[in-house]
Amino acid sequence: EVQLVESGGGWVQPGGSLRLSCVTSGFTFDDYAIGWFRRAPGKGTEREGVSCISSVNGGTYYEDSVKGRFTISTDNAKKTVYLQMNSLHHEHTDVYYCAAQFLYRCSEYSGSYYSGYTHWGQGTQVTVAS
Repeated sequence: EVQLVESGGGWVQPGGSLRLSCVTSGFTFDDYAIGWFRRAPGKGTEREGVSCISSVNGGTYYEDSVKGRFTISTDNAKKTVYLQMNSLHHEHTDVYYCAAQFLYRCSEYSGSYYSGYTHWGQGTQVTVAS
């Protein structure tokens, strides 16, 4: 059974940091890209890509607003993907999800699109507030 389990969310003050984790199981990690998403306002269940990392090509992608602020990384031995989130602002408050896409190659210009991901975690809440 494919599983993705997020953790690491919580409350943080503006300017603070959080590290989200996505522990995966049930699939060949090296054949997948893992993306981080947040809810897309006004778009129902659709989600907005924040970042992705691919074990297929070793590439990464960041949405423009998080470049230089968020860092995605993997621990292949643990089949875990991390999202280090620094200098957080109120607008980063959201539920963050990780998801897996078979054979997707993330790169600087690839984007990370909701419709391509087939397996999803349950989400972890990030709240940035004073």
